[in-house]
Amino acid sequence: MVIQQNHLYSAGAECITYKSGEYIFQEGDSPHFYYQIITGQLKLNAYNEEGKEFILSIVSDGESFAESFIFSGQLYPMDAEALTECTILRLHKNNFLKLLEASPQLYFNVCKGLSYHLHNQYTTLHRNSSPKPADRLLGLLSHLKNSQQEKRAYSFLVPLTRQQLASCTGICVETAIRTIKTLERQNILKIKDRKIYF
Repeated sequence: MVIQQNHLYSAGAECITYKSGEYIFQEGDSPHFYYQIITGQLKLNAYNEEGKEFILSIVSDGESFAESFIFSGQLYPMDAEALTECTILRLHKNNFLKLLEASPQLYFNVCKGLSYHLHNQYTTLHRNSSPKPADRLLGLLSHLKNSQQEKRAYSFLVPLTRQQLASCTGICVETAIRTIKTLERQNILKIKDRKIYF
């Protein structure tokens, strides 16, 4: 879900740049802002009791994130951490809600965006319930590629590291590496210069 930048600026949004590794918010913080990425990439992640990271979502240029918490008022159950340098528009939640009240169409678009995010969460849960690492990885790769217009085989450069692929699917990195090599042998994906094409 994307709100036009001029609407956000007119409502009082500010533009903030975060360095790679910097947190936009952390688990336990209160939701005070609507966030929309102008450029860059970040991850929404959480850690289990053993300290293992699980990546809930990768968010990129033009996407909003974690806006559902503005409505629920619940504390964030995850971190938002910049993977690259990120330029993000940040709008205080009170101004965000006033913006929605003034525009029923925008409110509808936000609801549509929230439904899309919820669908992604359900498909992620379903995908990661498989005991087969290949099914988990292929489900994730298919989901990532679906947002691209080009659908030919090997046309999609996977923007995640092997560690990130493992963290997104709940498998260990060694299993992810072995599975990726198996998928390459099966001509399901290609590896060139250590980069994965699907």
